[in-house]
Amino acid sequence: MDLVPNEKFYELFTEMIDCMTDMDNFERERLVKVLIKLSELFRISKGVTEFYVNETKEKLGEGEKLVDFDNGKGGPAIIERRYITKAQAVIKGTIYRPEDEEPLSEYDLQRLDIVVRSLLSFVGRNRLASAIETLGFYDDSGFKNRRAFLRQVDLLYGQGRLCGNYTAMMINLRHFTIINQDIGRKNGDIVLKNFYKLIAAIADSDGIVSRMGGDNFLALMRSELLEHVLTILRGVPIYYDKENEKRIMVYARAGIFKVPEDFSFEASSEIMDKVLRAYQAAKQSDSETISYYSESMGVKRDSEMRIQQLFEPALAKKEFKVYYQPKVDVDTGEIIGAEALCRWFHDEKLISPAEFIPVLEQSNDICRLDFYILDVVCSDIRRWLDACIEPVRTSVNLSRKNLVDIDLLRHIIDIIDRHRVPHQYIEIELTETTTDVEFRVLKRIVSGLQDEGIYTSVDDFGVGYSSLNLIREIPWNVLKIDRCFLPEDDEDESSVTSLMYRHVVAMALDIGLECITEGVETTKQIEILRANHCKHAQGFIFDKPLPRDRFEKVLSRHRYDLTEILK
Repeated sequence: MDLVPNEKFYELFTEMIDCMTDMDNFERERLVKVLIKLSELFRISKGVTEFYVNETKEKLGEGEKLVDFDNGKGGPAIIERRYITKAQAVIKGTIYRPEDEEPLSEYDLQRLDIVVRSLLSFVGRNRLASAIETLGFYDDSGFKNRRAFLRQVDLLYGQGRLCGNYTAMMINLRHFTIINQDIGRKNGDIVLKNFYKLIAAIADSDGIVSRMGGDNFLALMRSELLEHVLTILRGVPIYYDKENEKRIMVYARAGIFKVPEDFSFEASSEIMDKVLRAYQAAKQSDSETISYYSESMGVKRDSEMRIQQLFEPALAKKEFKVYYQPKVDVDTGEIIGAEALCRWFHDEKLISPAEFIPVLEQSNDICRLDFYILDVVCSDIRRWLDACIEPVRTSVNLSRKNLVDIDLLRHIIDIIDRHRVPHQYIEIELTETTTDVEFRVLKRIVSGLQDEGIYTSVDDFGVGYSSLNLIREIPWNVLKIDRCFLPEDDEDESSVTSLMYRHVVAMALDIGLECITEGVETTKQIEILRANHCKHAQGFIFDKPLPRDRFEKVLSRHRYDLTEILK
């Protein structure tokens, strides 16, 4: 058997290494041609390289074949190499010779082994780099992730192209849970991917669209493309079955930050921070689904962080005080109840509930405050009972956040019983819910409180997403009608507001609910309540929320002088 000339081998081996130095698709094709020439030189029929992410995938046969060549002549394997990388990936290489050829000499096998080792070493590094890219910058569904977004921000900034030229945004698909329910999760996933592709196509190669999880996306693109994107965000039909012409309208909300020319860039996460602030503003808005970042949002965020930092020590120092607003019988002036309201005094200054309640509702801190207020109310009622002051039923607001507490019912009852307060003196106010799961929990909690003799009321009926099902399915004691249903003094009895108020009160009374109207401020409004048989009112015409000592004085006289108030 003739030996393979050294000169030809080294020439082809050198060309092979040259191909692998910086391999694109063209170089990959060139490499295969070089390997075929080597195969002819060594009388080889086929070479196969395989890559598996791990040994489990190898056993399942779920891998990739890379840089293969096949002369179609068959034959036995003469070299088999298998490596496990530090990342636990498996790389395999196998060389075959034709059946009708004599075995290679030991010398030729050694040189061929060098070829295989070199090839596998390169393929391993190249494929692992790709795997690391995939694992690091893509999520499990194949979407680019947050790291990819931040990397692109850093890249554009490093090139001096980011500031003044690009816009970042956070996008959320509205009501996507309902879409999944309507067309099924599988079709919902198709809608999600098609929406992603639509925005990514606009962003082009300079921009990026990444998935934050669920139906949330981050996008970065040249600012002149923004209007095109906004058209899509305001509503676009997305196909989920193109063959059968099935599609669904998709709407989105977004927080947007246009990177200014003079932006002081310290870290890519700053862009994220500003986009998230803008998105939160859009999410909290009742009317706007698109919100642009402004410096005032930064000030607001600083204020929110201050509230969060102050909350824990404030709770320990008992800076939160309970104020009581009386509930009054509009026919007799009798005080029939009160609502407990929270006031926060820090460094002898009042922090408005509008300033701290929304911040605390972003976390479970609001639940801790709710239980604190309930504890104080029970303590005050116990104090009045011991002082022979007849208490009135006092309502305490509980945030919807509390519904995630599986032991909520027990926690409420434990606080009441610890202070030895008769259950009929406590009323728990709860707001409407927006999901079926919350609705079922709410029904269970209200029914449980009813069984314990604790009153329950649906707060702010008519403000949010209240439906008739809310009062049909859940056994409330009290319906609190928000002031938005209460006609103004100059409204005619035939106005829409007057008609709605009349029918809401009539409906509540007909189904056996106690009815109370909030925000009553004028004599005319008292007349409206009387005319519509709503006996109970709460509002500034009687009293604003009072600190405990002043409320005790009001409570001691049991009633208001309606003659004096209504004259």
